[in-house]
Amino acid sequence: MDRLILAIDQGTTSTRAIAFAVSPQGDFSAVAVSQVELAQHFPQSGWVEHDAAEIWHATLRTCRAVIAEAGGIDGFAAIGITNQRETSVLWDTATGEPLHRAIVWQDRRTADVTARLTAEGHEPMVQAATGLILDPYFSATKFAWLLDAVPGARDRALRGEVKLGTIESWLIWKLTGGARHVTDATNASRTSLMDLETRVWRDDLCTLFRVPREALPDIHGCSDHLGDCEASLFGGSLPIHGAAGDQQAALVGHGAMHPGDAKITYGTGAFLVANVGRSPVISTRRLLGTLAYQLGDNVAWALEGSIFSAGSAIQWLRDGVGLIDDPARSEAMARSLDDNGGVYLVPGFTGLGAPWWQPDARGTITGLTRDSGPAHFVRAALEALAYQTRDLLDALVADGAPRLAVLRVDGGVTANGFAMQFVADICDVPVERPPFQEMTALGAARLAALGIGLIDHLGDAAGAAPTVWTPRMAPDERARLIKGWQSAVRAAIIAAQ
Repeated sequence: MDRLILAIDQGTTSTRAIAFAVSPQGDFSAVAVSQVELAQHFPQSGWVEHDAAEIWHATLRTCRAVIAEAGGIDGFAAIGITNQRETSVLWDTATGEPLHRAIVWQDRRTADVTARLTAEGHEPMVQAATGLILDPYFSATKFAWLLDAVPGARDRALRGEVKLGTIESWLIWKLTGGARHVTDATNASRTSLMDLETRVWRDDLCTLFRVPREALPDIHGCSDHLGDCEASLFGGSLPIHGAAGDQQAALVGHGAMHPGDAKITYGTGAFLVANVGRSPVISTRRLLGTLAYQLGDNVAWALEGSIFSAGSAIQWLRDGVGLIDDPARSEAMARSLDDNGGVYLVPGFTGLGAPWWQPDARGTITGLTRDSGPAHFVRAALEALAYQTRDLLDALVADGAPRLAVLRVDGGVTANGFAMQFVADICDVPVERPPFQEMTALGAARLAALGIGLIDHLGDAAGAAPTVWTPRMAPDERARLIKGWQSAVRAAIIAAQ
């Protein structure tokens, strides 16, 4: 008889819950889905916030919907959680309420802090310890900002009266009624506070970033028992037995469990994660060393490249400038042109991520002429996905990794056939998209199923045949387009200086 796993997928633009049926053979199938969009708040240029209370209520709403649709709580065996990483929450331990809006991973408000720490020469030590560079992307400076922004929070943190955490910590606290303040090792690896190899909080890093250890959660493995949800929430108690940051969960969802396997998720941002095996790798090309997963004593590391604006660039075309009324229309508009007309969009709306790491860069369009029209803007936004992906793959190879035999993709943008073909062409690698797209949620479900013994290993993710795009662009055309992109990026960086 199939058992059900409740997967919570808390993302940047929405919260989803998916009920997965797990067959006795270990196959997963989605039987119920609920999704609620989230409001994003932009109080200043470069600032991005979420309402953590809204996230909690959306989680309750979606979970209750899928539990009801799937026939009730009795059919469920466990909860798995995956989440937008780095997004930081400060809450009151007595009331369980957030004390400030959550600071989202895209937020750049602490760029001056990381610039100062870099100027003081701290980055080599931080990177050697954590695999991460100094950048406002990561949670540590966000935690410190929250403690400074809320009156009395620093003193209260030392007394245990307020807690800090990323989204999975916040949700587990709420699900367990405040009984558990925990995180998993993949999310902890994104804070700049955890030693990448030993997987413990480092006191010297907590001191450097001014984050009291007393306010941080305990670190656990990705399939550990993380607590039990209160029975009153869903009509019965369920163990929380799986957690991972969204990009690591997607790696598990794809079954990319072997060194050399890689995937990229095209969501609000885009994130390339490459499994590098049993030893951490410190990048020389400003990729990020991070944890792929921790399953008991089984630990794997990864290199990651982060693109801050991917799907958000398409969203901007719709909501910001009104060039499209539906993202699906972008493909037809891009195909209406024979080429890009020399127009490039560098989507630095919240800075540029890897391998550039320019937090002050902003969106830039180059190559406009009197012949440029709305379709050129749309095509340039879609093409930017491929150019940024190529930058990451080149950096990966420069760090000693072999060129990929295949690039596994997921995320909403992969429904755009023009964009995926252009990725294959510019990156000169076959692109594979699985039929089931919710890789982050599937990864969380697989981790939870492993944790409670429904499956005995993660192995390779089985499934129907993927959709494949193969490269067909001539090498000289590829080189010409990449050269134009590199010029556009330089223009964006110079404009920010």
